[in-house]
Amino acid sequence: MQVLSKRDTAAHFNRIVAREVPGGRGLGAWNALLRAHATLMRQLEADLVSETGLALADFDVLAQVALAGGSMRMAELADRALISRSGMTRRVARLARESLVRRGHTDADGRGVVVLLTDSGLDRLTVAAPVHMRGVSKLFVANLDDRELAVLESALAKVTLDCTFG
Repeated sequence: MQVLSKRDTAAHFNRIVAREVPGGRGLGAWNALLRAHATLMRQLEADLVSETGLALADFDVLAQVALAGGSMRMAELADRALISRSGMTRRVARLARESLVRRGHTDADGRGVVVLLTDSGLDRLTVAAPVHMRGVSKLFVANLDDRELAVLESALAKVTLDCTFG
């Protein structure tokens, strides 16, 4: 097996990129989006964990269920929280062990699993939500003016097709 030099490896990768994205159009924006997302998620996670002990993904699950009025079908929760259904099953099981949510069955057919926010879950969310929203405001909203926020929202809506992870 031949090992390419760093220069040859970089040149090879650059040829692939040039073939697939002529002129590199949009790659700067793409890289900026990825870096911004990673930066924001890491910082929001760190702040939430250090101030409340709650992971960002756990906060998201509790918030999604709260926004749905305190109960939500597991499949819909997995779609909204941007996590796989198997990942959601494990996360909900852990949150249930911590008494932040509980599982139930839908009234309609009894087959679907519903996630219900407990009083402890609502209490935990009540403490975590201000921390998270202050972070969103400070790290994201405060750095953009109203026009930039509107353009960003509109642009990202054009590329958001299906957020389900099945």
